[in-house]
Amino acid sequence: MKVHEYQAKAFFADYGLPVDRSILCRTVEEAVTAYRTLGVDRAVIKAQVHTGGRGKAGGVKVANGEEEVREYASKILGMTIKGFTVDRILVGEAVAIASEYYVSILIDRKSKSPLLMLSREGGMDIEQVARETPEKIHKITIDPLVGMTDYLAREAAFKLFDDMTEVKQAVPIFKNLYRLFTEKDASLAEINPLVLTEDGRLKAIDAKMTFDNNALYRHEDVFKLFEPTEEERKEQAAKDKGFSYINLGGSIGCMVNGAGLAMATMDMIKLYGGEPANFLDIGGSSNPEKIVEAMKLLLSDKHVRVVLINIFGGITRCDDVAKGLIEAFEQLNTKIPIVIRLTGTNEVEGRELLHGTRFTVGTSMADAGHKAVELARSLA
Repeated sequence: MKVHEYQAKAFFADYGLPVDRSILCRTVEEAVTAYRTLGVDRAVIKAQVHTGGRGKAGGVKVANGEEEVREYASKILGMTIKGFTVDRILVGEAVAIASEYYVSILIDRKSKSPLLMLSREGGMDIEQVARETPEKIHKITIDPLVGMTDYLAREAAFKLFDDMTEVKQAVPIFKNLYRLFTEKDASLAEINPLVLTEDGRLKAIDAKMTFDNNALYRHEDVFKLFEPTEEERKEQAAKDKGFSYINLGGSIGCMVNGAGLAMATMDMIKLYGGEPANFLDIGGSSNPEKIVEAMKLLLSDKHVRVVLINIFGGITRCDDVAKGLIEAFEQLNTKIPIVIRLTGTNEVEGRELLHGTRFTVGTSMADAGHKAVELARSLA
């Protein structure tokens, strides 16, 4: 789950991290009032959307005076950045920056531990730094049983700073950032940039946080900030119905019983040159109502041209699944081609029931995969 910059900064402030003064605004007049309230000569106007690249898209501007605040606020409000419409902005004090740095904590899947990442090359081009000069990014694994100790925080601080005054400021920042990361079950806590001001203070002038969805039940204060996208709403609705669903944007909708088989099905589609539209595990059920709901979910995706149903019958018998599919599709009005592969208990009886119906039956997983990809290509 993502939160906006202003929300992440609120968490930062709660945990003692030095953030710049800023005020959230939803209208141009609110932005002008915020500028007056801040009482500064220069202000930063920043779009608040759940995506990066705001600066390069024109969503971050430095205003010199009230007229420029009004001008930039009117331009940024309503603009679209990577598909997100800006409906709010953050008006903050513009700080005099001497240097910019990058700091983040995330989960490292290899070490199964939090990872502290640091660089003296902070700012908008950190992705380019990671690609072209990865040696400029320092990585420190944090033992979750020990945490961010004083010595580890100092080691990290010396990666960024040479002056002891700055090191002493950085140590509590790293320790508090880690405390926030762990106590709120975050999957990412990022400061980019952490700046050294011209008067020698360290300040987090941007903040980014994402949280583990599986831990949101423990954090009501985080969950109330959830602003799901259309796809996230669809995934949540699927979860409420007992499905595991993730949209992938391809053209071949997948309905499978079992997460491992679902992963293999998507891999097979890619292998044969197709694009899976989704991951959908419906579990071990031949219930027609469940199949109807799953199909409605797939058909709500406008990119789906073909549906591939891949069922392995263990405890669930293939003839029961076939009966459930036939009954379910009597309720569905769709012209989208349906390819079905049934294998396992009573598979012969299941295929026989589907003979002569509107379904295209695959004799094997490979056969069904090829047929689905070919149909998708013919309808492209």
